[in-house]
Amino acid sequence: MDDSDTAAILPADALDATSAGEKAIGEAEVTSPEEARPARPPWRCRPPVSVEPVLFLSMFSLALQAPLSTQYLWDRVSEDLGYNGSKRSECGNGSGPADPLQTEVETLTAHWNLYISLAGFSVGLLVVPLLGSWSDLIGRRPVLIIPNLGLAIQAVVYLVVMYLKLPVAYFLVGRLLSGLSGDFNAILGGCFAYVADTSDTRSRTFRVAILEACLGLSGMLASIIGGQWRRAQGYINPFWLVLATNLASALYAYLFVRESVVPDPSARLLTSRHYKAVWHLFSTGGRAAEAGGKFHRCKLWLYTLCFFVVVSVHMGCRELYVLYELSSPLCWGPALIGYGSAAQHLAYLTSLLGLKVMQRCLEDSWVAVVGLASNVIGLVVFAVADTTQLMFTGYGLCFLFVAATPVLRSKLSKLVGPSEQGVLFACVACVESLCFLVGSGLFNSLYPATLHFMKGFPFLLAAIILFIPAGIIGTLQCLDQRRDHRDSTAS
Repeated sequence: MDDSDTAAILPADALDATSAGEKAIGEAEVTSPEEARPARPPWRCRPPVSVEPVLFLSMFSLALQAPLSTQYLWDRVSEDLGYNGSKRSECGNGSGPADPLQTEVETLTAHWNLYISLAGFSVGLLVVPLLGSWSDLIGRRPVLIIPNLGLAIQAVVYLVVMYLKLPVAYFLVGRLLSGLSGDFNAILGGCFAYVADTSDTRSRTFRVAILEACLGLSGMLASIIGGQWRRAQGYINPFWLVLATNLASALYAYLFVRESVVPDPSARLLTSRHYKAVWHLFSTGGRAAEAGGKFHRCKLWLYTLCFFVVVSVHMGCRELYVLYELSSPLCWGPALIGYGSAAQHLAYLTSLLGLKVMQRCLEDSWVAVVGLASNVIGLVVFAVADTTQLMFTGYGLCFLFVAATPVLRSKLSKLVGPSEQGVLFACVACVESLCFLVGSGLFNSLYPATLHFMKGFPFLLAAIILFIPAGIIGTLQCLDQRRDHRDSTAS
């Protein structure tokens, strides 16, 4: 029986120098002229980190603007309808009847969130596979720079809307422009692909875990800053910081990130070849499927399905937290919303710590199941939360909810060959983009439709849905253990 997947996520020699892919390139560099090497950035001083600052800054801007955008939509819709929740005594009195005007504000805000999310992620669903597969030929740096510039343009559009008090429908323009550049999912896929290029098999998933930690740290910091800053100075100044961080991320990638792929000058972006590469991976199971047969391809599909369900639930619920906290009976202000978002992002770090502890006695699959159980319990508490204390209790119970995603990334990475990592992460980025689309569409439509009988019903449904990936992961682990036991007995 092979070593557990978690041993690859947190290996003892995780900081060894080079990957197998780098060795192949390095052999060519020894005997080839200088022009055969990957392109160097203009700034030759190499920092001790690679793409971590790119992902940190990009996630910081995303986590800073997401709750602020929802609060801005709430304020603009409330202003248009003449609703002022802060002056109503029933806010905080859950025993009274629901205010029909507040219900209308919640419904319109949820619908605008849905439209804006659909505008960006539906376009990104087509663009991300192109950029991801294109980066295998042209290099990773363009995929780290272009989407950051698109996010900066989106921030400019949002600022113009806020300065000129334009209709919130113009937010759709910013999301479309960001989606055409690949959006945050392209940056995420590019960073993971870069790590796959510059690490070996044992250290690769540990580097992925570091990137996951960057997501949590940046999100937590942005959430704490955003709530306090918005209460003190409004919306405009925080969005200037969003613009600055996106530009700083693009500048860092241009100046400091060394190219990990030998660029092909003849590579084209707009070609069907990139979509064919994605289709080939999932239709045949990749080169590694030759040894595992149909079961190998089935595992690739099933783990991808698990990843899709888990991330869809995460993204769909994440957009509802702010709406749930703004309205009665919680009636949270900007500061509490920021603290709640920070508690949610803190789970990225607690999940990694818990994963490291649990891997001493559990297989990877069971670690993922424990993480899903933590998520289910927290969502059930959210569904019935009517006080601030109970809401933060739900955040605390979700302290392991991110443990499942690095395990699934590790399992997917091990199911394909070394030369297919770039295509794989393009597929994963495409799946994540689809997760935003499905999660936003499902939960933003479900929330206003269920307000009249159970406000927290979407969270309860999400908890039930998570039993599907938990069952699949546990079943596949049992099948693997049975096969290993049968093989060992036969030998």
